[in-house]
Amino acid sequence: MIVATHDVVWTMGLLDLFQIRQRHRGGPLPRTEPAGLTGLPSSGGHPSVDPGICASTVDDLIASESEFLQRFKYCYGCDGETFSRDIVEPIRRYASYVNLLPATADNFFCTAGGLFRLGLEVAFFALQGTDAHIVSGRATITVRKELEPRWRQATFLAGLCSELHRTLSHATVTDEQGNEWPAYLVPLTVWLERRKARRFFVRWIANAPESRSLSLFALPHIVSPDSMQHLAAANNVVVPQMLASITGIPLLHEQSILIELVKRSAALVIDRDLAASAHRYGRPILGAHIERYLLDAMRQLVAAHPAWSPNTERSRVWLGTEGLFIVWPNAAAEIRKVLEDDELRGIPKAPETIVEILTAAGVLVAPPEGQACWNILPPGSSSPHEAIRLASPDILLAGLARSVEVLAQPLVARTSTAHARTAGSAPSIANHPTSVAGSPAAVPATTANGAWPAPPISRPESHMKAEAEQQRPPEDVQATLDFEPPTELAAPSGTATEPNATAAPAALPTRQFALKAPLRLVPQVRQALQAAVATMNGDPRSAAAITVASGVFVPLSHFKANSIDISVALRALADVDMLVGTKDRRPRTYQHDIAGQEQAGVIVRPAHIQGLDPADFQAT
Repeated sequence: MIVATHDVVWTMGLLDLFQIRQRHRGGPLPRTEPAGLTGLPSSGGHPSVDPGICASTVDDLIASESEFLQRFKYCYGCDGETFSRDIVEPIRRYASYVNLLPATADNFFCTAGGLFRLGLEVAFFALQGTDAHIVSGRATITVRKELEPRWRQATFLAGLCSELHRTLSHATVTDEQGNEWPAYLVPLTVWLERRKARRFFVRWIANAPESRSLSLFALPHIVSPDSMQHLAAANNVVVPQMLASITGIPLLHEQSILIELVKRSAALVIDRDLAASAHRYGRPILGAHIERYLLDAMRQLVAAHPAWSPNTERSRVWLGTEGLFIVWPNAAAEIRKVLEDDELRGIPKAPETIVEILTAAGVLVAPPEGQACWNILPPGSSSPHEAIRLASPDILLAGLARSVEVLAQPLVARTSTAHARTAGSAPSIANHPTSVAGSPAAVPATTANGAWPAPPISRPESHMKAEAEQQRPPEDVQATLDFEPPTELAAPSGTATEPNATAAPAALPTRQFALKAPLRLVPQVRQALQAAVATMNGDPRSAAAITVASGVFVPLSHFKANSIDISVALRALADVDMLVGTKDRRPRTYQHDIAGQEQAGVIVRPAHIQGLDPADFQAT
């Protein structure tokens, strides 16, 4: 009898724990049918109208995150009264303001209660990060003792409100009668209670701008005047740094640990949510939260890096009458270096991916049709440079202390002077040497996008690139030019040229290979594969991928180096049928020599690599 009673108690305890974890994951979910659907037959599919989101009370929201609040208490390390004042009260005010709003429409934290959960997670990891840093390190011990609790509280509040601007810029909320929530005036929970509304409806604003500074108008609903005064007591740095983090406008010439902690925590939390949401792997979700980090890195480089000083010799940044241009992909490595130093998660490595993200965000202007980049001719350059063009110069130059004069001469190079790698600029056959037979067949034709096709199997790509490397000018001349010079078009193996024929230079493309993967491919695997294919455009001795008889060989160590589980990468590539030798969705691995070492890897079908002609490879 005692055993039976113990089993009942133990079973009830498991049920309670299960209910807590369900609330911990998604918050209180609507359980009743929305108005207007009563009596409709259940078909198991989606309703024909928007069911809305069932409104929750603040107590229910707090109860759903009781386990998380306990973690906050252990991390903050204070008495109960201080914890209630500094942590619990702002969380309750935040819960009252956002209720069960999702953070995004169909991306990270897109479920009911997503915005509340996102704020809590960013706040927790930012607060936890303060344990490893000494803020105001140059101050005396007495000053640090007074400021440290304020810095920790300000870091927590900055993380909690890091995505608060979404309530004012990304969505419109209405009740069942269609009345719109005045988000500037009153918290959502209070408004719903006044309207006696049991559920609310969210209408997402298409192409909403990233207006992080709007958070200032919602901040008084989260942080009370008493708390703000407490943070500002005996100092004039804590509140400005907190507001700079929340609005996304850092203070000039002043590095802030608080801003870096919140930025790093937000990137970590969002990246983890995207990685855990396997049901979104087949949808284009790339870069929805990354563009702001890319822009921050570019602004930092313009303000501090000598090579990014606009309109200076060999600069990465050029401002002309046509707009602001950044030499590409030269600038991509420097942007990536800044982000890697900040230890941000989920940052793309391939220059093409960065361009795709910024273009989708409206930061870049797409180049003319048929071109991968803009072709510009800066002052003092003898040949055009590839570049990206920003939608507005103010994106990078608005915060500069010095003014930048616009160049009087046009920057955009004409088609006749552009590189032959752009569409429609293939060199004339008359400019190339002919074979002994006098036939122009020795000159390979370009593909539809203007790129040179891959060489036949008898002449591997690595050999062609090695020949091109031997014909390059000395390194000092190459550094002065800062662009890929044209190389002579080599005659096919086994043929001789006419004795008196003069070989005119023909511009071989330097970046002709790119990944063409299905949208269903896992984003992390796509980025790693893009980076491997991109290395084929550089020095063949350091390439992470090589062409083989049946396709492009990519070693498994490349995925491991990008923190991707090899089994996950193999399964993802096999699911979209990108590999050679796949049978019953079980990928086959091969052995090939790369950089003098025998490595195991997979072979990607040539049809998925832009710049390769599948006819030149063995059919599989």
